[in-house]
Amino acid sequence: MSAEAREAGFVAALEGEGAAGVFVGRSETAAAGVMMIPVREAGILTNIEGVDEASKTPGVEEIVITAKPGEKLVPPPEGSGYPGFIFARGESSQSVEKALRIAHAKINFVLAPVLPVV
Repeated sequence: MSAEAREAGFVAALEGEGAAGVFVGRSETAAAGVMMIPVREAGILTNIEGVDEASKTPGVEEIVITAKPGEKLVPPPEGSGYPGFIFARGESSQSVEKALRIAHAKINFVLAPVLPVV
């Protein structure tokens, strides 16, 4: 299954949206969530740090980075995409949201400035 299909199915299965970019749903047995990693500032992606460490966060099942080095990242409202997604499961929606936020805090998108064309 492709990352895009997995993301679409995971998001479709969730019950509601929490804080910006965090979707958490609950079934009878467990909670699950996905964070669409936000673009905080504009720049050219040069490196992504901390993904291995973030993936070790308890509750995190997978981290999918879709942005590639050399790609221009643009925050909303001009930008429309996400550089990646964090997927987590846990016993409660609170534990899932906490896992998503902890993992997100460990990831750093290293950006070079976008130089204006004159």
